[in-house]
Amino acid sequence: MQPSDDPRTRRAPAAVTLRDVADRAGVSLATASRVLNGSDRVVRPDLAARVGQAAAELRYVSNGPAQALARARTNVVGLVVHEVDDPYFASIAAGAMRVATEHGLLTMLASTFRDPGREVEYVQRFQAQRVRAVLLAGSGRLAGAAELDRALGEFGDGGGRVALVSERGLPFDTVLPANARGAAQVARLLHDLGHRDVGVVTGPADLRTVADRLGGFLDAWASLGRDRDAVAVAEGDFSRAGGHAATLTLFERHPHLTAVFALNDLMAVGALSALQSDLGRRVPEDVSVVGFDDLWLAADLQPALTTVRLPLEQMGARAMELVLTEAGDAPRRVPVGAELILRASTGPARAA
Repeated sequence: MQPSDDPRTRRAPAAVTLRDVADRAGVSLATASRVLNGSDRVVRPDLAARVGQAAAELRYVSNGPAQALARARTNVVGLVVHEVDDPYFASIAAGAMRVATEHGLLTMLASTFRDPGREVEYVQRFQAQRVRAVLLAGSGRLAGAAELDRALGEFGDGGGRVALVSERGLPFDTVLPANARGAAQVARLLHDLGHRDVGVVTGPADLRTVADRLGGFLDAWASLGRDRDAVAVAEGDFSRAGGHAATLTLFERHPHLTAVFALNDLMAVGALSALQSDLGRRVPEDVSVVGFDDLWLAADLQPALTTVRLPLEQMGARAMELVLTEAGDAPRRVPVGAELILRASTGPARAA
């Protein structure tokens, strides 16, 4: 007699997880957990039935003591940033840590030192330490997201909470700044000022923040009737030094540019230095410069930097609030607006 192919009678894999049940039932991990592990929050009867059927088919068995241990979380929240001395991440961290402190929680801060691959390692370490929640405030990798998704999913399976900043590619609660819309405002500003020969200094191409900001600028530039392929682009490492080097490269290849858009303010600082000190260009008389983020230093530069303002501390605070409130059936997306701040580093294009 041949073994049955009916999944209800087939022996289940040795290690069926709650995520397996959720995937089989077509529900969120939070919903599956509420049904099988108990929750005060009521689950719709049809969803509860689907979870129960999936658990039976997979022969999922809840390990009460192990789950209780996993859920015995500390009053520590793990916060992962790319670079602690970058004002962008420092501002986000300040907002997050303020909210954590107000709720009697301790924040454990970890830096990837601009190596996004460390994010997975830190999540796994936080899991081992049974921290209550993990907040990732990176720029979002376009590649390697599956590995991070698995690590965060396992963290959630164990009872931890997750929130992200500026990462729309993963199925977790996320604070989403208007990177593309902010960059589009820059394109329209430079076009209105008469600039046609423009360049962009970018961070690493595999970061989602870079893709969103560069894409938003180029899409808007094309919508104004301009050739997006004619926009000169040079890549740096999202730092002051990276902006300096990228600007020199940009003008070596395209010496007639009249405007530079740096995808963050630190790169804009480097661009200003390269233009004024190395290339002898006046800002904004010869070349206009625009940044992004509106870090505290932007208004004190010479000239003061035109830039796109993001409410960075508010973003960090909102992300921390997400991990301190009960998750919904679907990941929450919290949009954050961007505002163009006009200062002295931009002016009309010089006459040909």
